[in-house]
Amino acid sequence: MKNNRIHYIGNKLSKHGSTKTVNETLGSLLTSQGYKVTYASSKKNIVLRLLDMIFSAIYFSRSIDYVFIDTYSTLNFWYVFFVSQICRILKLKYIPILHGGNLPTRINKYPNCSNLIFNNAYRIIAPSGYLYDAFSKKYSKELVEISNVIEINNYPYIERKYAVPKLLWVRSFNPIYNPKMAIEVLFNLKNEFPNAELTMVGPDSNDYRKECELLAAKLNLNVSFSGKLTQEEWISLSKTHNIFINTSNFDNMPVSVIEAMALGLPIISTNVGGIPYLLKDQEEAILVHAADSEAMSQSVIKIFSNPEFRKLVIENARKKAENFDWEVEKHKWFEILK
Repeated sequence: MKNNRIHYIGNKLSKHGSTKTVNETLGSLLTSQGYKVTYASSKKNIVLRLLDMIFSAIYFSRSIDYVFIDTYSTLNFWYVFFVSQICRILKLKYIPILHGGNLPTRINKYPNCSNLIFNNAYRIIAPSGYLYDAFSKKYSKELVEISNVIEINNYPYIERKYAVPKLLWVRSFNPIYNPKMAIEVLFNLKNEFPNAELTMVGPDSNDYRKECELLAAKLNLNVSFSGKLTQEEWISLSKTHNIFINTSNFDNMPVSVIEAMALGLPIISTNVGGIPYLLKDQEEAILVHAADSEAMSQSVIKIFSNPEFRKLVIENARKKAENFDWEVEKHKWFEILK
C-alpha cells in the first residue's frame, strides 16, 4: 500500500514568498508514511505553471498511481479543468482536493466544465462539512470528507495574560481575506483599550499590504506587519498574543484557524463559508457577519470581560483541534490509496 506513487498538482510557491499550501503539508506527511510524491508546480509565472502541470501529468503518466489536484474557486479552477481532462484521456486516477470557499458558486456558474471534472474523478476530497454538503447535491458518488490536518504536538497549548488585547491576524494580504477589517477592529478598541496591539502575519498580494500599512498609519494605530513567517516562527509569536481574529469575506476550512484553536487562542471570526461548520458560535469561538468590524470589536471586549466564557471557548476549541491531528485523519487517506 505505502509504495503508491502520487503526483500532486497545485501551487507550490513557498520558495517565492507565498504561504505554504496544503500540497506541501499533505505531501510531506504522505511521504513520511512511505508514499512516493512528486509535485507540479513551483513556477512563478501562471502560464508556465499551467504548462508545467499539464506536461508533468503526461510525463509521469506511466509511473504514477494517483494524481491529486488542489481545487480552488479562483482562476486556478481552470488548471484543474485542463489537468483533469488530460488525466481522463490518459486514464489516470485523479482526485480533486477541494479548497476554495467560493467553489459552490463556481460549480453553479460553470456546470458543464464542473461535470467534466468531478463526474470523472476517482474520488473527490472535501475537507469541510461546508464543501461536502455543497458537492453532495451534485457529486455525491465519489465524495469523501477528509479534514485539513495539523500535527497537534507541534502546537503548545498555553495560558495567556488578558490585561490588554494583543490581536493576531494570520493570512495573505488579499482583499478576499479583508485584512483592513482587522485594522478597523483595533481602531474601534482605542477608547476601551488605548494600548491594544495588532500583529498581522502573512505574505503580500499585489501590494495590498501597503494599503493596510497606510491605513494603520493614518489611524495612528499600533500595528506590526511581520511579513511571511514560517510555521515555527508564527507559533512562537503567538505566545505573546491573546486573541486570534479571522476577517475573511470567503473561506472554507483555514488551517491557520485550526492552528489557533490548537494553540489555545480565543478566536473571533467572520461566519462565512465553512467557518460555521468548523466553529460553533459562543461555544468554540465568537462568529460575526462579514465586514462587521464593530461586532468583532465588541466580541474582543466580551472575551476580555468574561473570563469564564473565555475559558469555555478556548478549551472547547482545543478539544476540537485534536480531531484534526494527522494521526487521526491519516487512516482515511490510507483507505483511499490502498
